[in-house]
Amino acid sequence: MILIVDDRPENILPLKKILELHQFKTDSAGSGEEALKKILNNSYSVIIMDVQMPGMDGFEVAEAISGFSKAKDTPIIFLSAVNKEKKFITKGYSSGGIDYLTKPVDPDILLLKVKTFYKLFQQQQELKAIQHSLQNEIEIRKNAQEELAFRMHEMQFILESLPQIAFTVNVEGDIEFVNEHWFQYSSSAHVFPEMHPDDFFTERWSEHFAAGQEFTREARLKALESDEYKYFLLKIIPITQNGAIVRWVGTFTDIHEQKMANELLEHKVELRTRELLDKNTELETTNHELQQFAWVVSHDLKEPLRKIQTFSHLIKEKYLTGNEEATAYLNRSINSSARMSRLITDLLEYSRLSVKANFQQTNLNSLIDEILVDFDEVIEEKNAVVRVHPLPVTDTIPSQIRQVFQNLIGNALKFSKPGTPPLITISSTLIGSKGMDEPAVADGLFCRIVIADNGIGFDEKFLDRIFVIFQRLNNISTYEGTGIGLAIAKKIIDKHNGLISAQSVENEGSQFILVLPLVQENDLSES
Repeated sequence: MILIVDDRPENILPLKKILELHQFKTDSAGSGEEALKKILNNSYSVIIMDVQMPGMDGFEVAEAISGFSKAKDTPIIFLSAVNKEKKFITKGYSSGGIDYLTKPVDPDILLLKVKTFYKLFQQQQELKAIQHSLQNEIEIRKNAQEELAFRMHEMQFILESLPQIAFTVNVEGDIEFVNEHWFQYSSSAHVFPEMHPDDFFTERWSEHFAAGQEFTREARLKALESDEYKYFLLKIIPITQNGAIVRWVGTFTDIHEQKMANELLEHKVELRTRELLDKNTELETTNHELQQFAWVVSHDLKEPLRKIQTFSHLIKEKYLTGNEEATAYLNRSINSSARMSRLITDLLEYSRLSVKANFQQTNLNSLIDEILVDFDEVIEEKNAVVRVHPLPVTDTIPSQIRQVFQNLIGNALKFSKPGTPPLITISSTLIGSKGMDEPAVADGLFCRIVIADNGIGFDEKFLDRIFVIFQRLNNISTYEGTGIGLAIAKKIIDKHNGLISAQSVENEGSQFILVLPLVQENDLSES
């Protein structure tokens, strides 16, 4: 905006028209005092000032303006119709004017001068803005440099206090700082410690440096004093500021003792693994030999037992008729031979569990129906009731799982209370995971099967004994058995990746609980 100062309106009006015609915004003041008030409140690009005015003349106004920090650089063009002498012109320039024109003024000349001074003023303002911006930028950079120097000093102090070898690398890839530990392995702050020939990483580090990625690897450094190589873990990470990498910080961490211990441990593990493989091969051979031995021994032991039983029966029928005492003694011998035969058979069955076998999908309801047919005579003799609820299809080794149910149902029939018909209930529930007390879920991956009876039961303090081979809780003269049946069941369930347990109250009955996976993860089952 251009301010026109003149005490005569007829002088102001033509100047305003000329300037506004050339797209200049204008303002006017009728006295020096009014001009000063407007200059205090507004910014002007050029001031056209009449020299002769009542009150404050143009020179006095110009001198007052030069004291305003806001307007002291505003160009002032003096106009005068009377004061044309050199001394007045000189006074005009000395009081702060940038030009002095005498009236009558040529409009074109005035317009050219206004345009020139307007443009100069605008450029001056732009330069001031640029200068101000540069000063701010310089101040910001100065503060940033001071902050950076402080942070750098702080980081160096931290690196110096570390137990590791620590260093920094600038964006050009040159080492700029190292801590005291560096000089145990390098004689120069600008040269990396000497490394084992097999551990050079220059090429890989260059790739990570170019990509701005963290770099980590093991390296063996040569100590200056001992010339020995020690293992270190090198880690170099980029430090970023405003999204740009400003430097890299690296550390060498001593891992020598750990590395030596690991290598020793790996060597021991390797030796132990080799020993275990040898032992496993030896054990497999021994197991095979034992299986062969069990078959041979069972045949050789059962053959003389059969003869003892056969000839004992012949003697009893042919020579001891009417001799009750001799018959009783011979019956004991026959019963002992029968128990010995059952024991040999059970031991043979127990040894067979070490043989590999395939899992198959098995309908447990069909399997139990077949088992109950085998127990028809006993069930009928004891007036037993067997209730079988729907059971799931599971992956099993059918011959072995049949033996488990056969033993458990047989025990429920055998250990019934005298004078009380046995009641046996077989039920199942799907559960989510392998556990005795897991809640039922509709889509469980395991099944929990309960075989409950109303027999003589047992004291639960003996629970840990009933699944151990040859452990019996009942008198052999009252209840027949070898004490192997539940041990066989336990081994079979273990082989099926399941669980077996029991709950019981004496003279009230027992519950045997099986937990089996519906689907076996392995194709083969091994002991």
